[in-house]
Amino acid sequence: MGEMADPIQLKDEGNKHFQAGEVDKAIECYTKATKLCKDKKVLAVIYRNRSACFLKKESYTNAASDASKAIDVDAADVKALFRRCQALEKLDKLDMAFKDVQRCSTIEPKNKTFLETLRRLGAEIQAKLKTTFSTDSRVQNMFDILLDEEMDKDKKEKAANNLVVLAREDAGAERIFQNNGVPLLLDMLETGKVEMVLAAIRTFAGMCTGHKARTMAIIHLVGIDKLCSIMAVDNEDIALATSDLFQCINDSLTGGDRRIYGKEEALVLDASKDLKSILMALLEMVASKKVSGHGRDQALNLLCRNVPRKDKKDHDHSKSLFTIDHGLKKILKVCGQIPDLPDQLPMTENTQLIASVLLDKLWDDLRCDPERDHYREVCDEYIKGKFDPNDMDRNIHAINALSGLLQGPFEVGNQLVGRQGIMEMMVALCGSEREVDQMVAVEALIHSSTKMSRASFIITNGVSLLKDIYKKTKNEKIKIRALVSKDKTILYAVACTLVNCTNSYEKKEIMPELVQLAKFSKQHVPEQHPKDKKDFIQKRVKRMLKGGVISALTVMVKADNLLLTDQTKEMLARVFLALADDAKDRGTICAHGGGKALIPLALEGSAIGKIRASHALAKIAAVSNPEIAFPGERIYEVVRPLVSLLHPERDGVQNYEALLSLTNLAGLNDKLRVKILKEKALPEIEQYMFEDHDHIRQAATECMCNLVTCKEVQDRYLEDGNDRLKLLVLMCAEDDEKLQRAAAGALAMLTAAQKKLCTKMTLVTLQWMEILQRLILHDQPQIQHRGLVIVYNILNSDDNELAKKLIESEILEILTVIGKAMDNPKRQLVIDVARTCLVKAMDLGLIKPFTTPS
Repeated sequence: MGEMADPIQLKDEGNKHFQAGEVDKAIECYTKATKLCKDKKVLAVIYRNRSACFLKKESYTNAASDASKAIDVDAADVKALFRRCQALEKLDKLDMAFKDVQRCSTIEPKNKTFLETLRRLGAEIQAKLKTTFSTDSRVQNMFDILLDEEMDKDKKEKAANNLVVLAREDAGAERIFQNNGVPLLLDMLETGKVEMVLAAIRTFAGMCTGHKARTMAIIHLVGIDKLCSIMAVDNEDIALATSDLFQCINDSLTGGDRRIYGKEEALVLDASKDLKSILMALLEMVASKKVSGHGRDQALNLLCRNVPRKDKKDHDHSKSLFTIDHGLKKILKVCGQIPDLPDQLPMTENTQLIASVLLDKLWDDLRCDPERDHYREVCDEYIKGKFDPNDMDRNIHAINALSGLLQGPFEVGNQLVGRQGIMEMMVALCGSEREVDQMVAVEALIHSSTKMSRASFIITNGVSLLKDIYKKTKNEKIKIRALVSKDKTILYAVACTLVNCTNSYEKKEIMPELVQLAKFSKQHVPEQHPKDKKDFIQKRVKRMLKGGVISALTVMVKADNLLLTDQTKEMLARVFLALADDAKDRGTICAHGGGKALIPLALEGSAIGKIRASHALAKIAAVSNPEIAFPGERIYEVVRPLVSLLHPERDGVQNYEALLSLTNLAGLNDKLRVKILKEKALPEIEQYMFEDHDHIRQAATECMCNLVTCKEVQDRYLEDGNDRLKLLVLMCAEDDEKLQRAAAGALAMLTAAQKKLCTKMTLVTLQWMEILQRLILHDQPQIQHRGLVIVYNILNSDDNELAKKLIESEILEILTVIGKAMDNPKRQLVIDVARTCLVKAMDLGLIKPFTTPS
């Protein structure tokens, strides 16, 4: 080739080699030329030519780099732009390639090659975008990670959690199922690692939600016994997650699936065998020693929720009859357990209460006297079969089972107590030397002595024994129970004592100025007793709760109306309110039937007594699971007392805790939401949303958030001439994150349910766009997710002009950044909604592919 020092000659020589197909020699010439050339324009041509050589060599990174150097000199160099476009396409950087060819077509709009490349790349970007966001690719990606034995633990757990998120979408659930996901999930269960087991169970729950055919297939692939064995483990989170899975299965098999299967319908229609197998398996769990306390609780809870009829107009109560025939004795066995004795079933503090609730629900579900007679006969046979003169443990088991009946279907327990020898056995057990015998006997006496006839028997036959127990025993629980059982006529005195112990009597506020004046005039000024200070009161309350005061109070509430005067009820309500002051103690109150006992105190009695009882109910309902605290239909009786606390004359604490408890109830089901509206709570809740006090305003907004799914509430927001919607939108801009989250949640649900509100929200304030941007940029995923849902609702609202305005704003750029983010379990919902918004905008033709993530 000879030595040449002229870059122009080297360039020309390189061109000749290129035309001859000698690409390596051409690159050598161009490279030498770049080192010698001082003219920027000539240098740009040399880089552009070498870029063409690198394209031939399939060295696409170098090709793109050389083309960029040429473009830096001349941004309109169409050849360099197109060569970089070709290199970037090969490097799979389609969005950048699209921008380059778009510039080419702008410079030479009639160039067919540019136009064809522009069209082709646009289509490829759109296809890749859909593939990137598609459920198939995400599912496959998760499986690849989970199946990789060398993958580190954190990535596997992240992938497992991502599967949970995917399974909540129907498309994701179907892909997991079709991609042989069930065996993989079973492998995750076999690891025994809590995080992996929880992820697998929750993924199964998503796959079973609302899809009957898939649910039946999963049941047969996994096995009911396998699911029961998982729920039986001694881990509360796993037991609860498996219980949720069983509930999803039940809902899908009993009508939660609304799909039309056509010819396949006959294959998926009959789920009766599976439902019967599940019911049998749950009944076996109830009395199995292999089941943990948490697992037993969940088995009983599932039976409570799914066996009795939800609507008494439904004539089919075959599940209750089946449960009575095959499981009533098992439930009674749970009620009869004595935790202080060896070889008992594992239980939690709630197990026996839930069993009593189930007994009560089964009894209430019976339709005729022969069915009730059969129920009584099974109970009678069980309790009689346990009595053994030579085995005291069997006797106290029978008496404890009877206590369970008295706390559930009282009518059944009360009738059995009347059987010859039962009351005598209770009184005789009181004389036993063993504390456990005394405890069981006194507990049974408490529950059975509600009726005056039973109380008379105790007064006649057992008062001396109870006095002896009270004097001799060191066990505080037995002392309190013996005291309550001895004589129903002392109710008022006991109530007064408890009021004094809890310091819950009415206190008049004393003005400091009057105290000083009294001292100045040498008048006697009463001073607080040292043991009435707060720390002493708290210690007394804790000791009373530990000693079983709630059981005593519940028995007192059941007393005949002749003995339980309005004044006594008021004092009992005061005591309950004082005991419920510490949120940590409210679970104990529920576990011993305190929630159930408060309802009659809140509905009947003096005005002050009803308010105090209602306030105690509010404290419990605000932090407890209402379905356990107020089992069965009683939960609906709680609504009226809570609504009464919303009255403007009630104090701020009562307003606040009533709103919290109504929020909790409104989050459970439609029937409770309708009940809250029927009690005319809505205007009061709306009023408190305008309250100056931050906590009350936040609680009212959270309550409204749970009520907006009701059509009646939506209609109020559709009405003109009010500021309801404006208030919600402006609340989304508040600094208080809890208030912001509640308002955004309510707005998201309203705009999803009523498309007209999407347009209306943009008319109530000029700041709506700025507020929406603030929501979707929020660092809290829950708030950000709500904002993105609102954006999607607007895009889906059929208001094309509004959707266009939204996409022309900075919101598009925000959506793009969020949508491009890597999958992340903690923010997956946010990422998925952002991607859904982008796809929707593409479907509407509002964005071109290159402006969306590739």
